[in-house]
Amino acid sequence: MNINPRHLLFRRRSESNVYRMFFWITLILGGIWLIRSVQAGDIKPLFDPTPVPTRMAVSFALEGDAQFTAGQLEAAITAYREAVSLDPNNAQILVKLARIQTYSSAMIVNRDEVVARLNEALESAKKAVDLAPDDSNVHAAYAFAMDWSATYLPADEARALLAKAEQEAVRALQLDPDNVLARAFYSEILLDQGKWKDAQQNIEQALQRDNSLMDTHRVQASVLESGQDYALAIEAYDRAIAITPNLTFLYQRAGANYRRLASDSPNKDVQNQLFEKSLEKFAQAARINDQLKIKDPGPYLSIAKTYSQMGQFFIAIRNVQKTIEFQPSNPVFYGELGVLYHKNRNYETGILALECAVRGCTAEQSCPARGDCGSNDIATEVKGLPLRADTIYYYDVYTSELAALSTPKKSYCTEALSIAGEIAASEFDNDPNIAADIVVVRSICNFDSKSATATSEPTASGTSTITP
Repeated sequence: MNINPRHLLFRRRSESNVYRMFFWITLILGGIWLIRSVQAGDIKPLFDPTPVPTRMAVSFALEGDAQFTAGQLEAAITAYREAVSLDPNNAQILVKLARIQTYSSAMIVNRDEVVARLNEALESAKKAVDLAPDDSNVHAAYAFAMDWSATYLPADEARALLAKAEQEAVRALQLDPDNVLARAFYSEILLDQGKWKDAQQNIEQALQRDNSLMDTHRVQASVLESGQDYALAIEAYDRAIAITPNLTFLYQRAGANYRRLASDSPNKDVQNQLFEKSLEKFAQAARINDQLKIKDPGPYLSIAKTYSQMGQFFIAIRNVQKTIEFQPSNPVFYGELGVLYHKNRNYETGILALECAVRGCTAEQSCPARGDCGSNDIATEVKGLPLRADTIYYYDVYTSELAALSTPKKSYCTEALSIAGEIAASEFDNDPNIAADIVVVRSICNFDSKSATATSEPTASGTSTITP
């Protein structure tokens, strides 16, 4: 039998459940809180990537040590700077940073960049001293940075800074008489002050305590080099190289000593053998830099100087041109190139290169000054070098060439006499060879001013140093 459903009028109506209402209100409020927390960053979205743990300062410091050993000094400096930013009150990290900054200056050619890097080393060491005034290591690092910085100061300022460096080294040894690095740096400071015997005594003491450090062998090599014991200096540099085989400035110092031995040898065959050994050291440095992808022009400049002393000026010129590929705006390289053109009797091109070095030149002028730009060259403006002890030779050769190539139809004498006057008025005119060149320049140009043809060759004198 079919029964019709009851009319809705007679059915019981559903009533609101208070518990259900409370649940929905709680859920809505919770959702609002969740949304606001996500927006505020208090709660991360579910599928966000897992956060990477922050590296500790010690991790960057260890990376800096590894990069220094690998010869990657710029990368080492970057790592230590990261470590300092994470732990700015750690004096020992600042000590290591100052040491590497000081050593890295040996792989920089541009003087202004060298001075800037050494100032950074001084700043790092000074911060370490402020943080830990009773720590031997921080005073040793400060002394080291001061000693190398003194090289680029005028004589009076250099003596004052060396005196301060000596005080710092003495303080380091007072705090810890067994600090081998402090004694090695103290020896180097004494050497730079002309106290050779004291320097020798201190470096021997340092080596007796610990002969496993690169620094001690490097300083011993410097002491021996200063005493003209070039063969023994090479052996000391080789010991330093064995400890840190990727620091290329050590190869360059060893190569420079081979070159000096060659210059002093009266035997032509022995001389050639020593020159070849010199070139091998510089080539090793260049290969290591190439492997490490370091664009350091230093080894190529050293190779050029060696070939120049061998009288092979064309090969020397090619190597200086290689340095300009690395640093096309460096006026020092144009000066070296101009001197080589002068020695190779290519005076016309020599004038162009020396003009860039002494007076500066435009980007367009820089290409002919380097013997035209190749596929790897970049035309770049070059700023001239100020007259200093390390640049006066460029000025001397330049003014001599200008005077010698001057004719009544095309006179360079105005510029030649101007430069000669600058040299004569400077504190660097005490070299008798340079003084003689100035006399010749003035004689030629005074004769030229009377409408006579100048036919003399440039007379700029050469110098012999033990620079890499």
